[in-house]
Amino acid sequence: MNPGYADLCREGTLIKRANILAGIMKSCVLCPRKCHVDRTAGERGFCDLDDRIMIDSALAHHGEEPVLSGKYGAGTIFFSSCNMRCIYCQNYQISHQQTGKTIDPENLSRIMIDLQGRGCHNIDAVTPTSHLPGLIDALLDASQKGLSIPLVYNCGGYENWEIIGLLDGIADIYLPDFKYGNDRDAHSFSGVNDYVLHAISAIREMVRQVGGCLEIEDGIAKRGVIIRHLILPGKIENSIEVLEAIKRYISTSVSLSIMSQYTPIRAVADHPLLGRRITKGEYETVVNKALDMGFDNIFIQDVNNYQLTPDFDRENPFSGE
Repeated sequence: MNPGYADLCREGTLIKRANILAGIMKSCVLCPRKCHVDRTAGERGFCDLDDRIMIDSALAHHGEEPVLSGKYGAGTIFFSSCNMRCIYCQNYQISHQQTGKTIDPENLSRIMIDLQGRGCHNIDAVTPTSHLPGLIDALLDASQKGLSIPLVYNCGGYENWEIIGLLDGIADIYLPDFKYGNDRDAHSFSGVNDYVLHAISAIREMVRQVGGCLEIEDGIAKRGVIIRHLILPGKIENSIEVLEAIKRYISTSVSLSIMSQYTPIRAVADHPLLGRRITKGEYETVVNKALDMGFDNIFIQDVNNYQLTPDFDRENPFSGE
């Protein structure tokens, strides 16, 4: 299966989308915050980024879902900053500030080609929302130079559905979080008052583009959507609200990744709820509820006490890889 962006590149559509996204940077509405700053003139909105690409690291990552990591790893590119400020973020070192290196689209293209050459099964763009124009410019260059593996759009779910619409035919696999089923928790933990509406609208558009069923060849995902949900300690009701929203507004046939890996970072070590790992009972409650609701395409994890927070001060942020 050829990636969608390759066809759009050949027919001239990809460069048109790249130009549209570049124009949006003059009054930025790439995410639901719609800061309307001119990033091409150096103005900065919530993400505190100008119009340049900033990445922290790129590697063959073996910690994604098995259908993404496969044998040789997902070709993961960690972009700096984020349009949310989750107080418990596992990637807080790069999501809460602008760290890493600034590169141009041609160098990002080289990184993509290198990841493909190392056998990676896809290009896994992590928190790319604020970097979309540069990402698509790089994808255009890489496609012309032989990039032919799927593009994974790996995001926090707080997306502008109209911008997601511009990725139609470009993103092969969507990997959005669905963090919250209510805006009280979204505000308390991530500083956004309208998360649920935007997550539903964006993920519905993702499913419209690539379908609700994951397409897999030889054990590796080629097209589709996997919705991730990280269970938070003491917030089982939030997880159930997420499942109810997906069932009501999206589909029970979509693939879910129910994650047990929440690990308290230093900033929330003394938080009354977030200062501990989740229990096996909490995890099983959510998984069993999903099964009762009719979800049957579920990626599950063990519940353990392993230290799972990456350290982006290291060359390889993930131990054991």
